[in-house]
Amino acid sequence: MEHIYQYAWIIPFLPLPVTMLIGFGLLLIPTATKNIRRIWAFPNVLLLSIALVFSANLSIQQINGSFIYQYLWSWTINNDFSLEFGYLIDPLTSIMSILITTVGIMVLIYSDNYMSHDQGYLRFFAYLSFFNSSMLGLVTSSNLIQIYIFWELVGMCSYLLIGFWFTRPVAASACQKAFVTNRIGDFGLLLGILGFYWITGSLEFRDLFEMVNNLVHNNGVNSLFATLCASLLFLGAVAKSAQFPLHVWLPDAMEGPTPISALIHAATMVAAGIFLVARLLPLFIVIPYIMNLISLVGVITVLLGATLALAQRDIKRSLAYSTMSQLGYIMLAPGIGSYRAALFHLITHAYSKALLFLGSGSIIHSMEPIVGYSTDKSQNMVLMGGLTRYVPITRTTFLLGTLSLCGIPPLACFWSKDEILNDSWLYSPIFAIIAYFTAGLTAFYMFRMYLLTFDGYFRLHFQNYSNTKNSSLYSISLWGKEVPKTVNRNLLLSTVQNKVYFFSKETYQIDDNVRNRIRSFSTYFINKYTYIYPHESDNTMLFPMLVLVLFTLFIGSIGINFDLGEISFDILSKWLTPSTNFFHPNSNFSVDWYEFLTNAILSISIALFGIFIASILYGSIYSSFQNFELINSFVKGGPKRIFLDQIKNVLYNWSYNRGYIDIFYTRIFTTGIRRLAEFIQFFDRRIIDGITNGVGVTSFFLGEGIKYMGGGRISSYLFLYLSYVSIFLFIFVFLLFH
Repeated sequence: MEHIYQYAWIIPFLPLPVTMLIGFGLLLIPTATKNIRRIWAFPNVLLLSIALVFSANLSIQQINGSFIYQYLWSWTINNDFSLEFGYLIDPLTSIMSILITTVGIMVLIYSDNYMSHDQGYLRFFAYLSFFNSSMLGLVTSSNLIQIYIFWELVGMCSYLLIGFWFTRPVAASACQKAFVTNRIGDFGLLLGILGFYWITGSLEFRDLFEMVNNLVHNNGVNSLFATLCASLLFLGAVAKSAQFPLHVWLPDAMEGPTPISALIHAATMVAAGIFLVARLLPLFIVIPYIMNLISLVGVITVLLGATLALAQRDIKRSLAYSTMSQLGYIMLAPGIGSYRAALFHLITHAYSKALLFLGSGSIIHSMEPIVGYSTDKSQNMVLMGGLTRYVPITRTTFLLGTLSLCGIPPLACFWSKDEILNDSWLYSPIFAIIAYFTAGLTAFYMFRMYLLTFDGYFRLHFQNYSNTKNSSLYSISLWGKEVPKTVNRNLLLSTVQNKVYFFSKETYQIDDNVRNRIRSFSTYFINKYTYIYPHESDNTMLFPMLVLVLFTLFIGSIGINFDLGEISFDILSKWLTPSTNFFHPNSNFSVDWYEFLTNAILSISIALFGIFIASILYGSIYSSFQNFELINSFVKGGPKRIFLDQIKNVLYNWSYNRGYIDIFYTRIFTTGIRRLAEFIQFFDRRIIDGITNGVGVTSFFLGEGIKYMGGGRISSYLFLYLSYVSIFLFIFVFLLFH
């Protein structure tokens, strides 16, 4: 057992060779590296699988042995400062390692097919392997400074992957937005680390927790300063996990490739903030007001994310707001002292949401040949509908992920979310009401998404393609360049002949990999409408989705307490024994099944009610999904109906416009900072530089004028000098006596 722990340091370094080999290959032998580009996916998957085996072995040892292992190397030592690097293996580390490696492997397999047509295929896999390495390094870090180093590396990888198609303006803007927003949190995290080092003189977790605990209980530290430092640490988690008010970057991050959304923005990187809170919870729990702040931010994010998801049309953006809301649940749990429930929901949500994002990628993949690889159309749920008959496997997997996120038993998220809902009642009835209400909203917007996508008829049939001036064919997602804005019917037909136009007037032959991705169109032009049907994804994309379905179905069982007399099957509680004993020394996670069933009936009823409302408004029975005619028909009379319409419009506009938060930030911060910069520039150039230049110009002209007064005679200079001295002496004496 000890032997296994000694070699745990290898886990973060296993994915790294792929990044290095691809980088050196593109630098030294670019042609040969690109010719064998599809081979690079295999070593990437293989190395991450080895990391999974290591992580699984460590997790088994954690469950059986329930102890913590730490190994340190001295890096810098002097009289006043010492810094050690190492790795820490505990239940939190093993859980996160399993999560990162399993989801990472599925995304890598999925990406091999999804990104096969893209010219940046090698660059994508290099970024992806470097991100996996950085994330594994983050969760195995043994001190705050080491966490901060990997924290920044993870942020850098996120920046590169969000802006992967950087020649598209919206993608470039999205990665810049994510970068700036996360820099706010990262700067706060750095200040918090420095503040606690100033208080304790240590960056190691164990020493830090013990010293802060003693100082707080003995009044050895200013409570206001300690609270400020803890709040700054929490600010880093707020930005990384897209909590209010630093959540604005996450929906725009959907401009990156869909596999990145599944890995980074659903399962791993956004979970880094939750990981940081869980890691530092022994520190937060002894500092006043911090736990209240964590729970408050969590419950605001829960409700805000759910309301903003209600009216979104982009399928990935709707899933992004859903992720934001669920991360709010996970942040709420440690804030109310429910450490176990937080990690439980972190696990179940990661697999369910990764399944949903990969499912959305399969849907987008099936829609792209129809709309010409136009992102705004291939991701627009309003143009979908009736996809069940075309993508049945994707539909089944997406439905299971949707039901899991809605909290329908026996799927994974039901067990973890229900535990958070129950614990919220014990902490605050107000928080519990918000959490339960949001559970109903979650069921509503998730089934709205499902029904708009798969139910009813295929609405794109009724789109007129005879006048496609604004449609783009094979946009940036394929080539890195956009198609001319004027695309006509002949250009659409030319895609069947494997030709496509770019900015120039030249014609390019599509690569063989691209030709294999394009399916034969069943029907072409009938009258003035184009009838092209979606298609199911290839097996290499369906396989990861089916594996994630198994996780979605059965991963919830690890947190269920099957108490059979003397035998108890609660894997998660045994896994978390060292941590839960720290937070709750006498904790016992036995379940009162009568109370559990009572609470479960309430949460399931709320979820079913949300599904019912979504089915009425967006189901195939009522095809007019863009309005609320059914609700309006219940209200007779002018004033009541007008009032209902106003409420409907206010709610819709609030959700569709992202709660006006982005507009507020743009006007207050972006525009305000620009105007401040313009004023400073004006003040610097006109006032500061003006005074300096004015003094210089005045001196120049004064010197030019005085030089003509000189005659070259010393007696004249002495006379002038004595005259000036006499005048100054006269003024001085006059002022002295008066």
